[in-house]
Order: sequence, then structure tokens, then C-alpha cells
Amino acid sequence: MQSLINHLLQLQELVLILDEHRATGDGSHLERLAHDVEALSDGLPVPTRDFVRRLLKNDHIFIAPMYNGACAICGMRLPIGMIQSVRQAHDLQSDDLHTCPSCARILYEASESAHWTGVTHSRTEPRKMGIARFSSQTLMIPNMKAAKRDDAIIELANAMQDAKFVDDASKLVSAAIERENILSTGMENGLAFPHVRGVEGGGLTLALGTSRKGIAFDPEHKANIVCFLAIPTAVSAFYLRLVAGLSDSFGKAQNRASLLAANDQDSLWKALVKATRYSVK
Repeated sequence: MQSLINHLLQLQELVLILDEHRATGDGSHLERLAHDVEALSDGLPVPTRDFVRRLLKNDHIFIAPMYNGACAICGMRLPIGMIQSVRQAHDLQSDDLHTCPSCARILYEASESAHWTGVTHSRTEPRKMGIARFSSQTLMIPNMKAAKRDDAIIELANAMQDAKFVDDASKLVSAAIERENILSTGMENGLAFPHVRGVEGGGLTLALGTSRKGIAFDPEHKANIVCFLAIPTAVSAFYLRLVAGLSDSFGKAQNRASLLAANDQDSLWKALVKATRYSVK
């Protein structure tokens, strides 16, 4: 069972990477990614392949982690018998797939990912607006120490753990590097958007770091502004809109300059809030 689940997770990740590249890339990798998606899909058992292709027509998130006894995508509480079946299928290496009774997505038990541990705010508190919905001053790192991609990811993941937004930075690091090895998130204008999907238990979270010297993100890109995101599976589609908004903001030279000029967390946070006030809602 686990090998099939891993196959499905790899396929879903490739589909989402293809979506990301369509939204934010230069189009140079679209053909290769589309070919890889088709090859992975063709490698599935025929009944599973046909079922997945039907699911993909409705949503590119077709496999969902079971988190705290519920589907992490639609939030439906699962019957105890189904929870046990999903767990037993994992433990017993069964070939049977279990689907959510509400959204029909394939279910699996997620146990290895980092989890969100941030504070859930009361409904009586004022509603956060703009970038403050996803980040905070404590997640700002001006003048990063890192000179290379992996060190930058470690630095930003540790900031998330130190600020008590996630429980295990090391799991974030390994997942983010694995994602980068498929296709770099380095972009023009000195931007990079490394991220980890499947960080369940809370909301989308952004840590931001700057480097005036630049960080060697891949052979083609040096990153001066690195946005590291922890993404619950359910908001994978919204993540694309957020990155598009950030790319639009940071595409303006004056906004990049104000971020790179910041020397402390407070000034970097203020620069980020100002730069994204119209593009991130």
C-alpha cells in the first residue's frame, strides 16, 4: 500500500508543480513536467489510474492526508471504522484504497510531516488583514547568513520552529530540499519561493529572509529575497494566488530595495507589509 500511496503523492506533487510553473514560471519546463506527469500516471494500476484521472478533472488535489480523524481537505470527520481501515491499510501494506465519503479523495495516514503548532486566534479578536494573515514580525530574517540554497532553507525553517509555528524544522528542511530538487523555485528579480506542502493543523505560514550578496539558489538564479512557505494541503490552490501576489509586489524595484535596506525584523516587517498592501488580501 505504501508504495502506491507514495506513487500517488509523487504524481500529485508533480501536477501541482506543473500548476505552479504555469502560474509563476517562464514556461521553459512545461513540456518536461507534462511528460513526467503522464509517465507517472501511466505507471499506476489501470483502475487506480482511471479513478485518479476522473478526480483530476474536478481538482488537482486528489489524495488527502487523514489528520486528527478527519479528511484534511474537506474537514469531514471520518467514522471510527474508516479511520481504522486507513491505518490498517498502511500498516498491513494493503492494496485497497480508501476514499473520503464527502469529497471522494483518496485518503492516507500522514505521520512523517511537520505539523503546524501556531496559536489559533479567538473569533473575538480583530481579523488580521493582508500579509499578517500568513506571517509575522518574528518570521523575518534580514541579512541572512546563508550563502547557499540548503542553508537558506534551514535558516528559515528554524525561524518557523523558533517562533513556534511548526513542530519540527528538520522535516520541513528535508521536504523543501526534495521539492527543490524536482524543479527550482528560484525566479527572476532575485526571488525564490521554497515551500513544503502537507503541513497540517493550521494555516499557511510565510517566513521571509533577505540577502544583499545573494544566495546561490540554482545555477541560473541568485536569490536576494527568499520566501519560505509551509502549506496545509487544503490551501494548495490559494498558495498559487499568494505567490502570484508576492511576485507582483517584488517585481517592483522600489519594493525590493526597501526590503533589502531593512536591517532588523521590525523594519523588514514594515517594508513587507507596505510592499504587499495592495497585492495580498
